[in-house]
Amino acid sequence: MTAPASSLVSSLIARARSRLPGALGTRLLMFLGAAIVLTALLQGLLAYRNALLQTDTLFDYQMQQTAFALRAGLPVDARGRPQGTPPEDENHEFIVQVWTNEGLRIFESALGAALPQMAVLGFADVPARGTVYRVFSLQTRSQVIQVAQDMRVRRTLARDAAWQSLLPIALLAPVLALAVWWVVRSSLAPVQRVRRELATRRPQDLAPVPAEGLPDEVRPLVAELNALLQRVGQAFEAQQHFVADAAHELRSPLAALKLQLVALQRAPDAAAHDEAVQRLSAGIDRATRLVEQLLTLARQEAQGTVQGTAQGVQGMQGQHDAAAAAPADVDLREVVEQALADQAVAAQQHGLDMGLSESPQLRQSFAVAGDAQSLHMLVRNLLDNAVKYVPQGGRVDVGWRSDAQGRALVVEDSGPGIAESERELVLRRFVRGPSAASAGQQAQGSGLGLAIVQTIAERHGARLLLDRSPTLGGLRVQVLWPPVSGR
Repeated sequence: MTAPASSLVSSLIARARSRLPGALGTRLLMFLGAAIVLTALLQGLLAYRNALLQTDTLFDYQMQQTAFALRAGLPVDARGRPQGTPPEDENHEFIVQVWTNEGLRIFESALGAALPQMAVLGFADVPARGTVYRVFSLQTRSQVIQVAQDMRVRRTLARDAAWQSLLPIALLAPVLALAVWWVVRSSLAPVQRVRRELATRRPQDLAPVPAEGLPDEVRPLVAELNALLQRVGQAFEAQQHFVADAAHELRSPLAALKLQLVALQRAPDAAAHDEAVQRLSAGIDRATRLVEQLLTLARQEAQGTVQGTAQGVQGMQGQHDAAAAAPADVDLREVVEQALADQAVAAQQHGLDMGLSESPQLRQSFAVAGDAQSLHMLVRNLLDNAVKYVPQGGRVDVGWRSDAQGRALVVEDSGPGIAESERELVLRRFVRGPSAASAGQQAQGSGLGLAIVQTIAERHGARLLLDRSPTLGGLRVQVLWPPVSGR
């Protein structure tokens, strides 16, 4: 097929598809109806062809036997007709002629129905009298016998036989169409039930859709829909909790700002006024930091929800789409160096020795798949917590290791650490461990730093581990990725 013809066929197919109705039941009925019609036409053509072959075989045999029966010769009258044959019984559809070996016609079954004077022994198709005759010629010692039949007779008989075979199909076609319509309607009834149920649901109703009675082809779609509803429900629930917690946490710093503003207005002298201004500025900084952390946490949780939904969709698509959406590799060494540079001024103000670890086991650089900005935020929050809680003159080391357990980003310090009983608690939002307060730290925090770190780590397929640093004695935070196969 040439290129223009191929493009024409493609355009016709696309146009036909665009004109198809959108309802699945209507499409099935149309396609099945078209299949029934095409099958009936094909059956008719095959029946006509088979009937034509059978009639050809039967009449050819009859012509042979007629010619063999005439080998003994026939008594004829003076006009060349067999004795006793009346003119009104002449048949031009089946003709018998006898010729002498010298080419003299001595017999014909019908006057004026002579065929062309040609003797091809055996069977031959001869055009004559505006039609085509099937002729069988047989030569004996003294004569040539020709038996001919009009091919229109055979085609008429074959057509009648084909119509007879199609008659039952034509009578049963309406019954078959009704049966197909009933099967399609009953098969799609569960789908219509699900559609009606979803159409009548309230927006907050995220209960799973029942999959009982659904066809096997539709059941996976409903399962994915239920999984999506579950993820959406979890996202709504997390959003409600977040809004409630954020409102609760914002109430305290706003109230403190109001009190500090009142103290500033009532300051009796310049010294009290300056102190009130400093407290108000520090309160504004804390409130700003809290709002920034709230926005960061909300953004990371939203990205995690979107990523989970995208992974569910990719499970239904091909590997090509999944590979196209794969995250890029991020060099953690560059991320850590940038975060250390951002925290360098704060570390100097607190008199902290902060930098890359000197241990050889913690200096191996590696890359992870993810978002560089999110990973930078993860490291920055870990360093920010260390700056807040490590006493002046302390030490903070950052490094990474790779062993049988996996690959881990390690941040350890010489601070008071976190008691083992409190490590699970401090991973919650707006929770600060009692150990920091009992250690006499003056740092002000909102309890969101480790919650943000855990959210980013989970979104990148990692786990957050808290324990005691074996070298510095304080807290050791490990962001652990599973081992990479093949390395």
